[in-house]
Amino acid sequence: MFLDNFAEKPLIIAEAGVNHNGSVELAHRLVDAAASAGAGAVKFQTFKAEECAGRFADTAAYQKSCSAGDQFKLLQGLELPFAAFAELKAHAEQLGLIFLSTPDGTASLDLLCRLAVAAIKTGSGEVSNLPFLREIGGRHKPVILSTGMSSLGEVQKA
Repeated sequence: MFLDNFAEKPLIIAEAGVNHNGSVELAHRLVDAAASAGAGAVKFQTFKAEECAGRFADTAAYQKSCSAGDQFKLLQGLELPFAAFAELKAHAEQLGLIFLSTPDGTASLDLLCRLAVAAIKTGSGEVSNLPFLREIGGRHKPVILSTGMSSLGEVQKA
């Protein structure tokens, strides 16, 4: 089972997220940095802008000062090609890391399942997206359920 190896010590997950800024090369360097730092896992975000934002979505207030475009264009610039995730997973595993990623829709969830990731980590914004959580649960993989900013009632329903 996924967590059996962590009975004696905590699993430290290095959050690569979208800090690669859409660069596959930088994403690989983040994997290297996670391994060098002694992490047990590295986690990315897997998404297509079309799946998680409308074309006319506005940027968040904190993004307005550093973003020249709308939310959709911002997200497009942070996407990695789906083919890159197989490379990143192989790289992580070669360095002894568990590869994780947070899907943001069915297409990215399908990809992660095809890659046979060890577990699915949800984003905290999905805690009330019960249809997507059911879909994730139907994949029969361990789930790391993020609950940041959630009420106890939302967590209980999830």
